[in-house]
Amino acid sequence: MNNNETVPMSSDARFMVDQMIRQGHERIHSDDQNLCKLFMSELTNIYQDQHLSSEEMDLLDMPRRSFTVHFPVRMDSGNTRMFVGHRVQYNDARGPTKGGTRFHPELTLDHVKDLAFLMALKCAAVNIPLGGAKGGVVANPKELSKNELEEMTRAYVRAISDFIGPQKDIPAPDVYTDEQIMVWILDEYERIKGEHTPAVVTGKPIELGGSLVRKYSTSLGGFYVMEEAMVKLGLDKSASIAIQGFGNVGENAARILADNGYKIIAVSDSRGGILNPNGLDFPLVKAHKVTTGSVVDLPGCTSITNEELMVCDCDILIPAALSNQLNKDNADHVMASLIIELANAPTTTKADEIFFERNIMVIPDILANAGGVVVSYFEWIQNISNDYWKEKKVLDRLQWTMISSFNDIFKLYEQNNYTMRRAALGLAIKRILHAEQLRGNL
Repeated sequence: MNNNETVPMSSDARFMVDQMIRQGHERIHSDDQNLCKLFMSELTNIYQDQHLSSEEMDLLDMPRRSFTVHFPVRMDSGNTRMFVGHRVQYNDARGPTKGGTRFHPELTLDHVKDLAFLMALKCAAVNIPLGGAKGGVVANPKELSKNELEEMTRAYVRAISDFIGPQKDIPAPDVYTDEQIMVWILDEYERIKGEHTPAVVTGKPIELGGSLVRKYSTSLGGFYVMEEAMVKLGLDKSASIAIQGFGNVGENAARILADNGYKIIAVSDSRGGILNPNGLDFPLVKAHKVTTGSVVDLPGCTSITNEELMVCDCDILIPAALSNQLNKDNADHVMASLIIELANAPTTTKADEIFFERNIMVIPDILANAGGVVVSYFEWIQNISNDYWKEKKVLDRLQWTMISSFNDIFKLYEQNNYTMRRAALGLAIKRILHAEQLRGNL
């Protein structure tokens, strides 16, 4: 799939976009905390549903390894500053652990543990042979120069180099980290080990072993799942779609939908939204966003709030921005029959219950936005085998993985009287415990 040609951005618009990117990282960190709360509350019910023994619960509730490192960094001023880093490798029964590395001033070891557990569950839910991990440094990158950021990253790698590796633990981009950070991690790790090991991280530039499709893999994975769910619900391409969020995930989702002939009637960003029951012209929406910094006030559209978008008259609703957007206050008013959670934790536990009672299908985030980790897994495979996949192979394997995962989870959803979220988490737990049993740990 080709990206549409972009319109040159003014300096004011660029400043606004940079501000939104920084604010977006803050929201992701906060949303992840809400995601952890949602999953942990659901796990209690799943443990009861599956009649897990205390031995099984203890095995799931405790990470394999968690550690904190302290390391010095020489700052631009000439002074030395001590930094704190964390890494948690939660469960490796199904394969090497995999998970993001974030730089954030409020990062705590407990939060990292929760996120590592969620990564283990996500990998198991889509049946890729990886465990879950997470890590990062307690730091505010906005307060560091580029040189200080690089030095901090390399020092963190030196502190954890014995614990990561292609067959141990594979970091990836996360909050306030990107492909440049991954390059620094790769380069420092290779200097330490004295050999080329591109599979030590994923999310790299194509030139250094990155994978095609990665930059829009989260949105594309959600698209594949959406189409499969539509078949189950008897929906066709005449279905109307509303998307909350027009950042990387939301914009790519809109582009993919438009390229495939779907009718998007509403989109929004942090400033508000637009609605056109006859359908939006994606290239015009994108150009307006690039020029002004927002989708708001596009000519020929009705201005709406983010709250109004969630309850607009549509067939498919795609939350792709913030957590807790679907809650007890608006769940009874949602008009969509299918919800695709591209955002993390956009639906509260109470809203989930209401949707289940109203027979509204919710494709949970653990499945809907798993396309990113799936393509990261493909990148790791390519690096391990010293191979490079063409775009079609990545697309075909992503589609197969997402559709087969959906069908596995949907089968449990049909067989049992509970939500798709509980079905996905329950299946993930069964797969992890089965691997532990095969290894003789149960």
